[in-house]
Amino acid sequence: MTLETEFVSRGPAVPRRSAAFTPLPLRAAVPDRASVLGAWQERNGAATLQHCLDHLETSGVVRNFRRLAEAGDGPPAGAFAGMWFADSDLYKTLEAIGWEIGRTGTDRWNGRLDEFAALLEAVQADDGYLNTFVQGVDGEERFAQPERTHELYSAGHLIQAAVALHRGARDERFLRIARRVADLVVKLDDGQGNPILDGHPEVETALVELYRETGQEDYLSTARRHVDGRGHGALGPGHFGPVYYQDHLPVRETTEAIGHSVRHLYLAAGVTDVYLENGDQTLLSAVEQLWHSAFRTKMYITGGHGSRHRDESYGDPFELPPDRAYAETCASIAALQWCWRMLLATGEARYAEEMERALFNAIAASTSHTGTAFFYSNPLQLRTGHEGSHEDAPSERLSWYGCACCPPNIARLIASVQGYLATGAAGELQLHVLSAGTYAAEGFSVDVRTGYPYDGEVLVTAAGSGRLRVRIPAWAAGATAFLGDVAVEVVSGQYLSVQLVDGEQLRLSLPMLPVLVRADERVDAVRGCVAVTRGPLVFCVEQADLPDGVLVEQLRLDPAAPIDVERVSGQVAPVRLRLSGVVRPPEPELYPVYRGPDGGQAVRSGDEPGTGLTSSPRIQFTAIPYSAWANRGPGAMRVWLPVL
Repeated sequence: MTLETEFVSRGPAVPRRSAAFTPLPLRAAVPDRASVLGAWQERNGAATLQHCLDHLETSGVVRNFRRLAEAGDGPPAGAFAGMWFADSDLYKTLEAIGWEIGRTGTDRWNGRLDEFAALLEAVQADDGYLNTFVQGVDGEERFAQPERTHELYSAGHLIQAAVALHRGARDERFLRIARRVADLVVKLDDGQGNPILDGHPEVETALVELYRETGQEDYLSTARRHVDGRGHGALGPGHFGPVYYQDHLPVRETTEAIGHSVRHLYLAAGVTDVYLENGDQTLLSAVEQLWHSAFRTKMYITGGHGSRHRDESYGDPFELPPDRAYAETCASIAALQWCWRMLLATGEARYAEEMERALFNAIAASTSHTGTAFFYSNPLQLRTGHEGSHEDAPSERLSWYGCACCPPNIARLIASVQGYLATGAAGELQLHVLSAGTYAAEGFSVDVRTGYPYDGEVLVTAAGSGRLRVRIPAWAAGATAFLGDVAVEVVSGQYLSVQLVDGEQLRLSLPMLPVLVRADERVDAVRGCVAVTRGPLVFCVEQADLPDGVLVEQLRLDPAAPIDVERVSGQVAPVRLRLSGVVRPPEPELYPVYRGPDGGQAVRSGDEPGTGLTSSPRIQFTAIPYSAWANRGPGAMRVWLPVL
């Protein structure tokens, strides 16, 4: 491997300033095609990307550009289609194509790239402005309603697409278009020297990445001005209030994850990006507090964020209802992107821990095994009889959505997911999320063989000599490691550091026993319940695995019973668990009398005082990885199980 042939392209979020870890070039991390992540990347490139392009056509997103290009200086024919930020769906798909080209070198998309570059050039105004909603709808004016129109949000996704296409495909056309947009953003103000802010943060992190790609300081300083401009009421109250827009408090004074979850997480990623380039410790202190609020008081066990449907927002601390979980797919993706930046900034293993949680659970569950159907929200429980015909809370994944932000967001993440697994520089490597594959720094590479996340046995073989650091997951208490035949001390939740020489092998054994997990007592919605985990995976019980006449809601788990691990073939997930418990008979009334511990009339005949369950039939039932649910059609499901 040479720098000239393999280290030519960088992945997402590559700081110019010194960071705790250095991202690897795009092709320096190559997940094995047989691994979970490698197979997902192959499916993403083969199916998801084309699926997104097809739906961008049928939904009218591409037509929005064509009608303006065809109209020239005259009025466009037909009507604008879709959401007012529909441009961003095309841009995220273009970003995915850029990373896919960088990953594989494919020329499959060259014709479409030619078409889209020509369309964007034709629609873009002389001063760089580009937005098919504002340009194509009578009565809309530039930046007249920035809390609503998402103009800078869409511009941010265009910038990120251009960076990906430049890094992955060496395509200068989109970078020129994006720089013209960014140059306009640099000049924008409200007439009093303050930047015009967008109701949906996103442009901040995009401007920082464009600075990283071009070296133009104006882009970084503009991102900083946007960060500093938040929290002064510039966007007005709006329908949901300034919290919804992340404009309620200045960034440095905000201590709680609140408001629209995706907006919060994108802004936090942008703030972290600005810190990574200017070293402002007040920004790092602020995002560390926000991270603790989001990930320690408001995150679902699956890595989902956002508990309220009303405004797609965070709720109160510990407000985490499983059946009403919004947990938008875009929020989990944004959380992973923020954690990546925090990992680069600090080197702390907890950020990689949460990347792994989201990637293998909430994000993995968002996409079907075909790569062509998706969840927008990701509940942790679906009730029997749920009316799931509407896309706001469907009973199974849908091929597309009216607000289609999630499918292309998934496509761009998975096309670049290898960029989040490892870091390194000359003679050193760090593995953050374990996946079979090869990972290379200058003069030193490793080959990783493992069935992770379904198997905890890991074999790492060195090529060349260097320092290797491997994150030992926090759940892996009792893990062991051997360098050759010599045992190496391992501490879960930290990085194992070893010096390897050419051909030397490191063997890790991460115990993957099923574990019952309970929630903090303040999570009222699941008090008296447990979730079942194994390694990094959260499991669930699905109606499809229960016998006729038994409903998911009737199950009570026996926490003292052994849990068997079963290997299966020909299934979406190769591992499932066999649990034991009882089937609770249906209640005759909506609110039956409680069967108290002291007997008397509160106890129904035939039931032992205190339990009421001894006459209930026992049952063994199956749990599958949460990521695999709803691949066999709609049906009830739950992660949190009541215990005996």
